[in-house]
Amino acid sequence: MKPNSNKPATETPAPAKIKPDFAEQVRSFVAEWSVTIILLLFGTTTLLQAFVVPTGSMEDTVLIGDHMFVDKLAFSPPGPVSKYLLPYTPVKRGDVIVFKFPVNPRENYIKRVIGVPGDHIKLVNKQLFLNGRAVTEPYIVHKTNYIDSYRDNFPTEPNTRLAEGAYKMLSDNVKNGEVVVPADSYFAMGDNRDNSLDSRYWGFVPRENIVGKPAIIFWSYDAPTERLADPNIISLDHLMDLAMNFFSKTRWKRTFMVPRGYPLA
Repeated sequence: MKPNSNKPATETPAPAKIKPDFAEQVRSFVAEWSVTIILLLFGTTTLLQAFVVPTGSMEDTVLIGDHMFVDKLAFSPPGPVSKYLLPYTPVKRGDVIVFKFPVNPRENYIKRVIGVPGDHIKLVNKQLFLNGRAVTEPYIVHKTNYIDSYRDNFPTEPNTRLAEGAYKMLSDNVKNGEVVVPADSYFAMGDNRDNSLDSRYWGFVPRENIVGKPAIIFWSYDAPTERLADPNIISLDHLMDLAMNFFSKTRWKRTFMVPRGYPLA
């Protein structure tokens, strides 16, 4: 007897979905978050760096307690391919820069570039002369009404103790009463011109010390200088101050501000 040809063929059951065991789920979770953390670390160490302003030497452009991100790519030396893809720019007069303090590279400073390699610089009664011409500086503030013989008529005989780099600058880089900026170096000063520890007192900023330029202020908090001197150490007083005065001491209007450069001729 022939088998019934109309009998439906036996269907192969679909394989059951196998749920990953707990160990596999843990491995997947760790792998995903590891990649995320690596990307975040890459971004904050290679592209951006958080920086808090501890002193008032750049008032009123940036204030004590301004928390900002620093663009570390802006002034990076371009590579043969990356120079066509990334927005590298040369360091220019008037740029606001964050750099490793030449006297102590573990500290970061923020100042404005006044002179680039080859520039001739002098101050006469607080007036800046750049390459023989008086320069208008709308960003500066003067908070003293007297003339200091060294600070305001620079370069001249120091009337205070200087860092070694400043003595070397005065010895090797002064010509016809002007400081001449050497190669791969920059002369930087604060906008709060009468109260700024800058190139007048410690010398030039080496090119390799420049970290980047301010990208954006993400938070500004009115805190005393001593509480911000070391951003890696958060004091109990600072934590209590934050808890009690976060809303009243936060400078909300400064959020998302960008400290911009000003071109100097």
